[in-house]
This record gives sequence, structure tokens and C-alpha cells, in this order.
Amino acid sequence: MEQLQHAGFTNHEDFTSSKEVIEAKIHDYQGIVIRSRFKIDKTFLDKATNLKFIARVGAGLESIDCDYALSKNIQLIAAPEGNRNAVAEHTLGMILSLFNNLNLADNEIKSGYWNRESNRGHELNGKTVSIIGYGNMGKSFAKKLKGFEVEVLCYDIQENVGDSNARQVSLEELQQKTDVLSLHIPCTPETDKMINTDFINAFAKSFWIINTSRGNNVVTADLVTALKSGKILGAGLDVLEYEKLSFENLFVSSREQSRELPEAFQYLLDAKKVILSPHIAGWTFESHERLAQVIADKIKEKYNN
Repeated sequence: MEQLQHAGFTNHEDFTSSKEVIEAKIHDYQGIVIRSRFKIDKTFLDKATNLKFIARVGAGLESIDCDYALSKNIQLIAAPEGNRNAVAEHTLGMILSLFNNLNLADNEIKSGYWNRESNRGHELNGKTVSIIGYGNMGKSFAKKLKGFEVEVLCYDIQENVGDSNARQVSLEELQQKTDVLSLHIPCTPETDKMINTDFINAFAKSFWIINTSRGNNVVTADLVTALKSGKILGAGLDVLEYEKLSFENLFVSSREQSRELPEAFQYLLDAKKVILSPHIAGWTFESHERLAQVIADKIKEKYNN
């Protein structure tokens, strides 16, 4: 905000008003910088008669009706460069924690148990790590794997995105070779509930899965079924399908949160081969500043006359 002010922009803050209150005054603004508190839908955009851009301090734009915004000549600005390193490090940390039972062993020792054999781990060396979604996040994660003796594969709907850090393959080849699967895909109609029973069973081997992308990309009940059968050996989940749009609360509403927990979610809470974190993979102290800097730079580059 300070940088935009110095560049000549007039800035107003409002972190608490309802969507309706914001809609009533949005016609006064040429730009808006958001996170994910509510949906920027057609109703909102129709009232934003002078809006030139929407900037989201993050990577995903699923809280915005992107097609409708673009049809009204409203530019969309995101900052995937800002937290790609944080996501990559978090992904790697989840894999190593799962492989070496670090969370489980820590809890057991603190409860008075010293179990060496049951906490025998696995080595990443020699494994095939596959990445679905090879954009900013996927590429950053692949780069982190350079220090390990692993084969890295990637699959993406875009052609020719593979590089020296990951070999791009078909989905069929990826499913034949994968030991560890890491998801770095956006939330789109194509990726919604993409990881379901049919998708999981198409893998030739049992595998570990990490999801630091969006919760709705995975059908939790199908994931649990695969964990129970051993098809999935372990899961590191930074995101869950039960999250609110804002990512600040777990369930869709406080009423829903007060009810009995979904059976699939209860299994994840109790499972020894599951690690959970509250959508923080891309939310470090460093990425917080870097995200803001990327947004400020992009706005100044496009609109500072």
C-alpha cells in the first residue's frame, strides 16, 4: 500500500464490510486488491462500472468470475511467483515427514513410547516423484528435488512445459511409474474432484500423495478408501474440500462446523499415515512480503502513468 501511495495511487482499506456494502461503493474504484473473503461474481462486476483491474494477493483466481471480468475489459492480476518457493519447501517437508514418520514418532515419544521398529522409514532415493500441474508451484518443487536421486515426471495440459528438472509425460505414463504424487493444479471445472477412485486405481503401484493446491481437487471419501486399502500409502494435505472460500475456516458455515464431523474427515484426523496443515504451504513470513511486492510491481507496471 505504501508503494502504491508513493506511485500516486489513492488507497482505501476495508477488510470487514459485507459484500453488499462493498458492491454499493465499488463504482468509485478503478482497481481492487483482494484475497479471498467473498466471491467476485457477475453481480459484483456489474456494479463495478469503473473497474480496470482486480489483483489477488495469491496464486489462484477461482474466487473471481474470470470470463465475465475479462468480457468487461477488467484485467486480472495474480502473484504465483510470490509464494512458489514456500509451497515447494512445504511439499518437500510433508514428503520427508511422511517417509520418516516424524509426526507420529514425535507424538509417541511425548506420550512415553519409544518405538523404533514401527517407525522405520523410507528413503526418497530411487523413487519416482510425479507432479501434476507444472506451472510456478510445480516447477519450484521440481527444482527443490535436484538434490535428491529421484526421477521427476510432470504432467500438464499445456504442451512443452517440461524442463531439465522434470520430464513431461502423458498421464498414462505418469500413472505407471509414480511412487510419490504431488498436486500443483488450480481449481477449475476440469480439476474439480479430479482425484477420485477411478483416477487413483489407474496407478500401477501404491503411492504417496501430497496436495498443496486446492481441497476440491481431491474427493476426500475416495482418498480415504484408498488409504484404507493401501493403494495410497500416505497423504500430506495442506488443503481440504471442507474449507470455506476464504480459507480462514474449515467448514462452509459455522452451523456445519457444529455438526458431527464428516466420516472421511474423522478418518484423516485419526490416521497415522496422514499429515494435515491448515492451508499454509504458501503462507510464510517471507512469502507474505513477496506476494505483496509482486502485486505492487505488477500494478505499477501496468497502471502507473
